[in-house]
Amino acid sequence: MNKKLKMGMVGGGQGAFIGSVHRFAAALDSEIELVCGAFSSSPEKAISSGKELGITDRRNYASYEEMFEQEMLLDEAERMDFVAIVTPNHMHYPVACAALNAGFHVISDKPATLDLDEAIKLSKLVNKTNLLFCLTHTYTGYPMVKEAKDIIRQGKLGKLRKVIVEYTQGWLSEAQDESNKQAAWRTNPAMSGISGCMGDIGSHAANLAEYITSESIEQLCAELTSFVPNRLLDDDGIALIKMSGDINGILHASQVATGEENNLTIRVYGEKGGLEWHQQEPNSLILKWLNEPMQILRTAGNNTSISLVNTRIPMGHPEGYLEAFANIYRNFAQAIRAYQQGKDASPQTFDYPGINDGVHGMAIIEGLVKSHQSDEKWFTLNN
Repeated sequence: MNKKLKMGMVGGGQGAFIGSVHRFAAALDSEIELVCGAFSSSPEKAISSGKELGITDRRNYASYEEMFEQEMLLDEAERMDFVAIVTPNHMHYPVACAALNAGFHVISDKPATLDLDEAIKLSKLVNKTNLLFCLTHTYTGYPMVKEAKDIIRQGKLGKLRKVIVEYTQGWLSEAQDESNKQAAWRTNPAMSGISGCMGDIGSHAANLAEYITSESIEQLCAELTSFVPNRLLDDDGIALIKMSGDINGILHASQVATGEENNLTIRVYGEKGGLEWHQQEPNSLILKWLNEPMQILRTAGNNTSISLVNTRIPMGHPEGYLEAFANIYRNFAQAIRAYQQGKDASPQTFDYPGINDGVHGMAIIEGLVKSHQSDEKWFTLNN
């Protein structure tokens, strides 16, 4: 039996949402254990958070710089194998660079960096160090998303024509005060970057469209809006997109769609048929055919091995967000084990979002903003 991989964490302390999600996902398959961390930019809060999580005092660090420095001094059998970065966006790049330079693999919450320039620099460092980098685009981990990708890969829909993807939420429909930590940093350009809604959830929608179709967004025509008075970043956006493979599409994201929860939906249409998937009903994949009855495939049903290997429980039991997140962690863990054995550890082999996804994702965010600001109808991505 393989020993558990040892994970460190930067961010994700008291009051954070995504840190606990990463910890749940990492622990789900019993392949990974959290052994150390620097859980806040505040030294006091970092230490207090680590104590709550049961981290031993000698590996409960006041800063990420201290953590990398001290972990490097430990014996290989004890030191962490990789670090999870779960900070606001503006800290992704400096922490990832410090980790890679210290010799540690990285799994990071998305987006990869604050801007495209940082993403390109980070990509060069990943390649230079030859270490592994994973980006947690959660929704690629769902079994029926993988099923949809495989159906398209087999050509069952014929030549693809159109993609419609949208991600709507309503939680930012009103102005939020500073006590709402999640809203405070997401609406702050210094911490979030040049885009709010599109950077936060529009990037997920774009990544999902590219993952399922195995094609890339190449051009876009966007309009972004800040509906809430005095909000500095967009809280709504829509874009026409052109993808490789001569696919046209629509990308829509909103955090002011009042009453919506996490309504991520994608529809893909080809010459022979189409498919539809809803994140809020993730166990179903709808197939629509040109001259045949509609089908509904269910998770753990009579599907391909690709979706079944990403399912943990018998059909009919609800399985969702945390499990999808855990699939990314499991695949990354398997890639690290392969790396340690001198074997192929590529994202293509182990199916996890990598640094190239991070760079292209930042190019999309930057392209959406530039298209919105431009008088030109179409903006060509440069990455």
